[in-house]
Amino acid sequence: MTTLFADADQHSLPLHIIAQDGLTDWLADQPSHVTAWVDANDFKATLGQALVIPSQNGSAQMAIAGYGTPNTRARGRFHLAAAAAKLPKGAYDIASGIPDEDLENEVLGWLLAAYRFTRYSIASAMPAQLVCPNGVDAKRISALATGESITRDLINTPSNDMGPAELEQAARTLAKEHGAEVSVISGQDLLDKNFPLIHTVGRASDRTPRLIDITWGKTGPKVTLVGKGVCFDTGGLNLKPGSSMGLMKKDMGGAANVLGLAHMMMANALNIQLRILIPAVENAVSSNAFRPGDILPSRKGLTVEINNTDAEGRLVLADALTYAQEDDPDLIISMATLTGAARVAVGPDLAPYYCDDLGFVNALETAARSAWDPVWRMPFHMPYEIMIEPGIADLDNAPKSGFAGSITAALFLRRFVGKAPYVHFDVYGWNPADAPGRPKGGVGQATRALLEAIPAFADS
Repeated sequence: MTTLFADADQHSLPLHIIAQDGLTDWLADQPSHVTAWVDANDFKATLGQALVIPSQNGSAQMAIAGYGTPNTRARGRFHLAAAAAKLPKGAYDIASGIPDEDLENEVLGWLLAAYRFTRYSIASAMPAQLVCPNGVDAKRISALATGESITRDLINTPSNDMGPAELEQAARTLAKEHGAEVSVISGQDLLDKNFPLIHTVGRASDRTPRLIDITWGKTGPKVTLVGKGVCFDTGGLNLKPGSSMGLMKKDMGGAANVLGLAHMMMANALNIQLRILIPAVENAVSSNAFRPGDILPSRKGLTVEINNTDAEGRLVLADALTYAQEDDPDLIISMATLTGAARVAVGPDLAPYYCDDLGFVNALETAARSAWDPVWRMPFHMPYEIMIEPGIADLDNAPKSGFAGSITAALFLRRFVGKAPYVHFDVYGWNPADAPGRPKGGVGQATRALLEAIPAFADS
């Protein structure tokens, strides 16, 4: 869980954020004992440095944090979070030094740095707490931090405690908090109600596959989020090697992202009709597992040749996307930890996405810059359509060439969406190393950008 703001009436120290090129000028306005203390502690205002300065009687007088240079700041984000993690226990009140346009993101970074995953072991809370600065909407920022914590907790939880049933329970808990409605189709009912791909992918597991459906809001545009909920992926009969299976608890990262985003949307009372669809399955191996070479029907009526059972995420998303389109939404967004090709192309930090609606692209790119939530547009490259057309069936779930794996997956998914504007994110959902405000482990990607972009797109 994330530790949020310090109480406003709590005693706090003023915190000055100082860029390297501003240190000399700042010190020129300080008394000699401050200058001496800064010099004795070799404070150079480099990015992430932190120092508490005592008064002449020995009590804490103020704190300072290094803000580096424009070049060092350009190489990362949430710069204040690096210093916040080094400050001693207490409450801090930002007194100076952060540009107005960066204040909200730096405040959020502080809250994100306080995240701890405590389900299985005790973790010490971050000692330093922040007083919410004037001009920052505490409720909104708290919703962003809590939504990110929801995503991180879900991804970080191992699969023995985060199967389809547990993912459903997490969805129900979130829905109850916000007064949303939930329905679930599971097991044999998936076949009876025409969700054959979701059932087929999940049938080999003793953990029942299901489709989770959450609805919230009565006015505004219809926005549907579809999140891949593969709670563990063995690869099926195309079994993954152990080295590739180790992080497969994060294969439900798409579902975790949309649930975190949904919290942000509902907590901030966006004027939308929100729907969240999560096909929740485990891709396991047993006597009834689907096989390479099988040709499977889909809800849309398109047939799919299976050339790799490890390309299962696009199958469960296909039925969910078809179902999403049947409600005539104004916007459909799918999120999935779908392809290793995307990770290789842009690394773990960027959220690659596909969209041909330039109005939404402009809204998203603007929001991503504003929210320090980087995205990268990928192409729905039409000439590659032939790569997903095997001839023996309508579609191929895993073209053998290996070329353009993320693009062909996105093209495959687009076949199951009709006229609504469609956006697909192929995210990694995992930080491989600690970074300011972003500890190693599960992570939300593009959620803050989407929170800003969706209302902007709806109003355009």
